Amino acid sequence: MSKVWFITGAGSGIGAATARAALNAGDRVVATGRNLDKVHKALNDVAGERLAFVQLDVAQEAQAKPAVDSAIKAFGRIDVLVNNAGYSLLGNFEELGTIEIESLMATNFYGVMHVMRAVLPVMRQQRSGRIINVSSLAGIVGFKHCGAYSAAKFAVEGLSASVAHEVEPFGVRIVTVEPGFFRTDLLDANNAKYADSTIKDYAGEGKAEAMWSGYHGAQQGDPAKLADVLVKIAGMDNPPKQFAAGSDALAVVKPALEARLEELRAYENLSKSTDGSF
Repeated sequence: MSKVWFITGAGSGIGAATARAALNAGDRVVATGRNLDKVHKALNDVAGERLAFVQLDVAQEAQAKPAVDSAIKAFGRIDVLVNNAGYSLLGNFEELGTIEIESLMATNFYGVMHVMRAVLPVMRQQRSGRIINVSSLAGIVGFKHCGAYSAAKFAVEGLSASVAHEVEPFGVRIVTVEPGFFRTDLLDANNAKYADSTIKDYAGEGKAEAMWSGYHGAQQGDPAKLADVLVKIAGMDNPPKQFAAGSDALAVVKPALEARLEELRAYENLSKSTDGSF
């Protein structure tokens, strides 16, 4: 049966690629974005009756339900939600301002929360649905200069894992996708944000922008191939709860998890020593 997709941040990268992959699979797509002109331009060549465009700034809670209502009006249901909208804020934690971090969280975490709140009642009523929350490799492993970005993605991981238990009885499955480095606009000079201030003690390490900007355009991950995988995952009866996307993600995540298990075993007796007696 043809599915209806609701995709945030559909104006570029993984969001636009997923919209194309879903359309190629014969599905219908509601493509959303803060800048709707950008979404139209990104998907203009595949526009048709199976593609609807809806304005949505995920950071604005008041826009979420009207956007979902527009999707229902267009296609009658929502089978797959892809929470993809987000941007990067990079720099040493001490150099990042509170307002900058709050703005990042408003999009990268609260945006996910707002859209999930708006879509879940629809999926519960249908007794079916798939929610794909795009996290990051930085949502599993901490990296230098990624304190704020990782905090948002770790929060998405926790939200997804917890809510999954609540909604599974209604036929709704939540998948957290953790991409490694993909050729998207995340590190584009026009999109990535960097700390403004510089603390002398960190200066010797160089600026965050110098470290991260070089990756832009050289990432090995292909958004179109990931999009095809997301279409497969959306069709699974029992999809993975967490999906690491890319060989680079696997190369980092596997040893990180093994190291954590090793540390747990090393301090097992100390952990147990905190138990009380009754």
